[in-house]
Amino acid sequence: MFTGASFPLGPFTPYEGNPILRPKGDSWESANLYNPAALVDGDEVVLLYRAHADDIVSHIGIARSSDGVNFTREDAPILSPSEDYERYGCEDPRIALIDGTYYLTYTGWDRRSAQLCLATSTDLRSWTKHGPLFDDFDTFKTMDPRGFNWSKAGVIVPQKVHGKWWMYFGEGGIYWATSDDLLHWTPGTPDTEPMYSPTPGTWDEALVEIGTSPVVTDNGLLVMLTNGATRTVHEDGSVDVDYRCGQIAIDPDEPTKVLARLQEPWLRPQTFEDMHGLVSNVTFVEGLVKFQGRWFAYYGQSDTTLAVAIHDPAQPWGRALRDGADSNTGEE
Repeated sequence: MFTGASFPLGPFTPYEGNPILRPKGDSWESANLYNPAALVDGDEVVLLYRAHADDIVSHIGIARSSDGVNFTREDAPILSPSEDYERYGCEDPRIALIDGTYYLTYTGWDRRSAQLCLATSTDLRSWTKHGPLFDDFDTFKTMDPRGFNWSKAGVIVPQKVHGKWWMYFGEGGIYWATSDDLLHWTPGTPDTEPMYSPTPGTWDEALVEIGTSPVVTDNGLLVMLTNGATRTVHEDGSVDVDYRCGQIAIDPDEPTKVLARLQEPWLRPQTFEDMHGLVSNVTFVEGLVKFQGRWFAYYGQSDTTLAVAIHDPAQPWGRALRDGADSNTGEE
């Protein structure tokens, strides 16, 4: 279970060949492609990504890579809208593999309510949908109440904590839920009591959202990459957003508390693709894997293209100090 990770995890460097996946053709993925879940399957990285045509009805596709950056995608999506609660999109997947079963959380969108849904599979192609996980739960309740069911962004801890399965979820604020069977989930608190909320005056003051599934550090903490945003409202009523990527750490002995937060984002919009798209000024992370000795963080660029940032543990934080120490021999 221990992965060689530490907190904070990084530094991550955006891949010079980004975007690694773009929309293509005139099919279901012709307009926008972004926000992937990621896992390692044998000697390959697998991405389950969100894409859609101009109708903005999202499906989830699959792509594989032997090096983490060059991907081959399949022509058909692996998950598409089929139920009323998701009739306008299966969006923003996250994934966990537990005892041979893949547990895929995603957002079901009906153009009114965004609901956290669950599907399971044993082969990544044939999926059983289990529907929305929560009723009458609004993860924006303490900030900008929706007035109806709204829940997104669920990540499952791939081993039991205190005898239960745990999930962290939420857009707006971050909450937690537990389960005995990985299928039925109970929030640990009312929607008026998030375990973590936006930090006023900072880069995530408008909202926080769980990004990636947790990884375990060598000293036993759960580390998750997160998303945060600021909003600027102009005199004409238009709104500009800026989504950046952060990190939190949780002690499994006290799994309902955020122990530490990265005070500055490790990724922010910088490139043309990061700053121009369906929703501009967005870097949005959902997939994280350790593959061939390096960490790969996969993220959407302005809800339009898909990119990766890479951390090589041989190049940790503090390079400037080490470079200076290496050049200073102490001799005159």
